Formats: sequence, C-alpha cells, structure tokens
Amino acid sequence: MIQVNNVVKIFSGFHALDGLTMKVEEGSIYGLVGPNGAGKSTILRHIMGVYRPDSGSILVGGQPVYENPAVKARIAAIPDDLWYFPSATTRDMMKFYRGIYPKFDAKRYESLREAFPEVSDRLPIRRLSKGMQKQSAFWLALSCCPDVLVLDEPVDGLDPVMRRQIWSLLMGDVAQRGTTVLVSSHNLRELEDVCDHVGILSHGKVLLERSLTDLQDNVVKLQIAFPDPGTLPELPRELKVLHTTQLGRVYTLIVRGNPAEIRSRMAVFHPLLMDALPLTLEEIFIYELGGEDYAVRDIVL
Repeated sequence: MIQVNNVVKIFSGFHALDGLTMKVEEGSIYGLVGPNGAGKSTILRHIMGVYRPDSGSILVGGQPVYENPAVKARIAAIPDDLWYFPSATTRDMMKFYRGIYPKFDAKRYESLREAFPEVSDRLPIRRLSKGMQKQSAFWLALSCCPDVLVLDEPVDGLDPVMRRQIWSLLMGDVAQRGTTVLVSSHNLRELEDVCDHVGILSHGKVLLERSLTDLQDNVVKLQIAFPDPGTLPELPRELKVLHTTQLGRVYTLIVRGNPAEIRSRMAVFHPLLMDALPLTLEEIFIYELGGEDYAVRDIVL
C-alpha cells in the first residue's frame, strides 16, 4: 500500500531523511519508532503529500502522492499538532471533510457519536480540552473511511479508557474495512499490543523493519549462571551479544538470534541456571539503538 524508496529530504543542509526506504503492507498496522529527530514526523508528512522529497519516491497504492488529489482523498491523517479553522466546530469540520473525502460516511459520523459521548460537536474545537480535541480528530478521521490512516502520537493526552476505545475502533477498521494504519509513537508498550510490523528509524534511515513477531523472535534476553561465579566463559564468536550485565552470579545477556539455537550453544557450558526470555518492543528499541544514539551499557532490564 505504501512504498517509500530511498527518500532524501534536506533542510538548510541538515539531512532530515537520508535515503529512507520502507514498505507498509495493505491492511496492516505499522508502528514507526525512533529517537527524537530521527525523521518520523518528516516521513509522515511526505506520505501525506505535504512535503515533496528532494530525491526518491513515495507511492501510495502504486501512485505518487505529492500533488495528487485522487491519492490524497484516500488518506486521512491526525498530526501531533492539531489545526482546524479558528472558530470551527466538529460539525463544521464534518461538513468540510464531506466535501473533500468521497467516501465520507455521514451515517458513520452519527453512529460514532456514541464512542465520543463527552465531545460536543457544536462547540468550537479550540475550546475543547486537549484530550477532547484528539477525540474530535478521531471522530472526523474515522468518518472519512480512508484507505490509509496516518497517525503521529495519536493517543497522547487521552485517558486510559479512551485510549483503549480508540485502538479498538482502529483495529476494527483494519479487520472489517482493510484500512492501512501507519502510526508513529513513543509509547512502545502500546504499539506492541496493536502493531503487525515495526520500523525503527535512526538518523533519517530505517535501521530495521520487520514484523513484530519476527523482531521479538530474533532477540532474546538470556539469564544464566555458571558453575564458576567469578568469570563469564568465552562465548562462541557466532553469538551476537548486544549487551551483558551481571547481578551476583547471574549474567543477563541480550543476544540477537534464534532462542532455541542460543540455548543449545550455551548448554555446552553446563550452566546452573539458564532462562531465555522474550524482549519487549521497548527493550528491543533500546538495544538495537545502543550503538547508535543511546548509552545503554549500564542499563539492567
């Protein structure tokens, strides 16, 4: 559905995007994560057709998105900083969106009223609280029935109950309508519950891109204790150890690879204790970027 090919964007000599390539499959929820300044918001604005790349290409449904109204009509977006006409109410914006999005569903707009009972669609949006403004944005975006929904920090400012309500609505649209959702967020724990695929950005490039299942199956936290408590045995060279810590006689190793193969290779040392644990998305993010931007050598998870 979304194909980004070797995109470069330079602002005043700064490479905000530096040959970024990524692919979002149709009907999936794709989580985009990365440190501040990695280029997440910049690539989202390219995918929405706001920015034109200096080089490279961006295709949505096989068509270029920049200055292509037909493609943009298939995309709805909720940016981090919301903006509406100064005195517009949610109902005013509904009428405006209805004239832009050919698939806008007025019946769905009315049915979604029950999902956002605290939001008055007759009050100016600027007079609503931050959380209610976000609810208004989702109310409008979901009523557009888009093929692609682009979200930048989408549930920031929402209470836990409404966050769960929003994700339930989004996953329902993915399952029933085949909506493609691209979401950027710093809340990795939340993304872990909803995403099919994850892309980790660093310095304007995609550091790695995989399905969440493959990503979690390829990195393991190994807690192990050896008969000799004083030293860590010399590990096989083929083991890709990302991080090592020690607490008492128990070592914690963050290792990239298949958990079963790792356990098999470590069994030759006849450990007193060995337990392989899956990593959370947050832990994978930290350790994959450990050599890039973050000093994680002293972090014990």
